[in-house]
Amino acid sequence: MPVEGVPRLKGPGTAAVVLTTVCAALWGLTACDAPPKAKSGAESGSTPSPDTSAEVRLPPLHAGFDYQIGGAYPPPAGVRIVSRDRTAAPAPGLYNICYVNAFQAQPGDEKAWPADLLLRDANGETVVDDDWDEALLDIGTAVKRKRIAARVNEWIDGCADKGFDAVEPDNYDSYTRSDDLLTADDATAFITLLSRHAHARGLAIGQKNTVDLAGLRKKTGLDFAVAEECGEYDECGEYAQAYHDRVVVIEYTDRGLRKALAGFGDRLSIVRRDVGVSTPGSAEYVRRTR
Repeated sequence: MPVEGVPRLKGPGTAAVVLTTVCAALWGLTACDAPPKAKSGAESGSTPSPDTSAEVRLPPLHAGFDYQIGGAYPPPAGVRIVSRDRTAAPAPGLYNICYVNAFQAQPGDEKAWPADLLLRDANGETVVDDDWDEALLDIGTAVKRKRIAARVNEWIDGCADKGFDAVEPDNYDSYTRSDDLLTADDATAFITLLSRHAHARGLAIGQKNTVDLAGLRKKTGLDFAVAEECGEYDECGEYAQAYHDRVVVIEYTDRGLRKALAGFGDRLSIVRRDVGVSTPGSAEYVRRTR
């Protein structure tokens, strides 16, 4: 299956989403054992998870971060947190976040889903995110949410089995592109199902963008935030307040990086990447932390 990578630019108050790219070479990396889970307690950055007696390990605060969903490569010096696609292996000895496209079908993968689980308009046509050619999944009923979650949870299981520490379900904001066929309540109900399963597997789960729903984190069971361009669009403060500074930030412009650092450089984990989230050696590759 193609890698689920490469974020997209967004406007204020909306989430960036991702499209499929071909996975870059892994620079010789192979699957490896995950770093040991931290001991329980606030000092270790772990917390009891809702709906299960298991504990999850939270990402460290204000730590070096790299966003590698477009292809894995050896993390730069000083990096302690890495986000990679679910098809990649975690980075040895670091805190690893596993990216999954949870609310939309990958381009070309529509037929892999039961036809009734694709969102359809009044004419029976599949509702598509036209910018990125991704069919929206129909999370509009409890029964369909449960069926879709069962499949996404298999991917989450794969993240856990590989040794990732957390999962990052993307396209939480797909309801905003649904022609009003889906609601924020549908989105929060669905991600709550994913949260429960992630926690049962010992994984933390991050809110990907969708700042308007950040205040619902206790209801949804989300543990931290992955915020694209919150500096650019003056949203970092809302994530920081909701998640007590447990936020990793990706900016795609120098201006966004400057704004994020000026306001939250001493509190959040911030990195500047290129829009394609490319690997070193690519002409487009950009990674900066200041």
